[in-house]
Amino acid sequence: MPKMKSHKGLLKRVRITGKGKVKFKRAFAGHLMSHKTGRKCQQLRRPDYASSGDIGRLERMLHRPLQAVD
Repeated sequence: MPKMKSHKGLLKRVRITGKGKVKFKRAFAGHLMSHKTGRKCQQLRRPDYASSGDIGRLERMLHRPLQAVD
């Protein structure tokens, strides 16, 4: 039986940490930042981690066990 392939589109958008957490860039931070507050811009610069509600779907797409942050 052939190997299961990981979802390549997802792999381009996320990083898997050493402990199995899924790290990704937040949305709404690419451009049009002038009307957002400075605090919001700082928060958008930080990476976000996948929550427990998304972990099951991500595990099926990547074919590996993952860990939620919350």
